[in-house]
Amino acid sequence: MAALRAVLGCRGAPALRPPPGQSRGAAGGLLQRLGQWFYEVEVVMAWGERLRQHRLRSRNAYRSFLRDTYGENVAAAVFTLSCGGGVRFEGQDSWIRPESHWRPEVLRLRDVPVVALDLSGSPLNYNGLDNLVPLTRLRHLDLSGCPHLDDWALGRLHVFGDTLQELSVARCPRVTERGLATLHHLRELRRLDVEGVRVPSPGLVRILLEEMLPDCQVLGMDLGDGTGTPTGGEKPPA
Repeated sequence: MAALRAVLGCRGAPALRPPPGQSRGAAGGLLQRLGQWFYEVEVVMAWGERLRQHRLRSRNAYRSFLRDTYGENVAAAVFTLSCGGGVRFEGQDSWIRPESHWRPEVLRLRDVPVVALDLSGSPLNYNGLDNLVPLTRLRHLDLSGCPHLDDWALGRLHVFGDTLQELSVARCPRVTERGLATLHHLRELRRLDVEGVRVPSPGLVRILLEEMLPDCQVLGMDLGDGTGTPTGGEKPPA
């Protein structure tokens, strides 16, 4: 047996193990520390996700006080500016941009209707639309690149059916053909940008959109493209 052990040792056999009790204690301690570490990482990730959801809810909260105090136009304008967007009132050629969340000229225009909103790339979601749906003269709405905009949110745009003329939902990752189908209520729409919206058959969806909105120019879906890849549509003018 001694000779066999010597031969095995020469061939690179593993070294003798420490006493069983000591091995289990070391391994158990390591596993315990690893388990604790994974638990702490999971807690931190869960806390981070709750914080992100809280911030998203806060940014989309309904500004009821502003609406009750200053009217729906001011409330919509302040909400848009707080999201980093831009607003244009009737009779204005230039946009009001968010140098701060509160712009004094917004209050001075409290009785002037909001006609255009640029919320591109903003955290707007379904709940945030509560701040916009009371608008009665909105003609231009840019929602391109909004990561939280989904089909349910598009379904709420029917309230702008008599006024909205230009709409962009380009590059909104949560928008599908189901959401686009709800836009048939927008009877006055003249320009619709759907560039980068991922649908199974872009050419077919474009045909359906053009049939659904015969007076509207549809941008961003190639009739010959069946892959669902973006085709580089034109961005609506500001």
